[in-house]
Amino acid sequence: MAKEKKAFPLRLDPDIHRALEQWAADEFRSVNGHIEFLLREALAKAGRLGKPRLDAEQDK
Repeated sequence: MAKEKKAFPLRLDPDIHRALEQWAADEFRSVNGHIEFLLREALAKAGRLGKPRLDAEQDK
């Protein structure tokens, strides 16, 4: 079963949003998907993200 995503409002400076929009387009992602990608990457680099579990392990 897929994880449910947590929705919340995010306020960004318009210049930051424009830069993210262009970067996301360059990577063929939505802005939301790119923000999640960048946050996941930063969390992993900082050692704050647990290792992803396989679907078989989640069902146990």
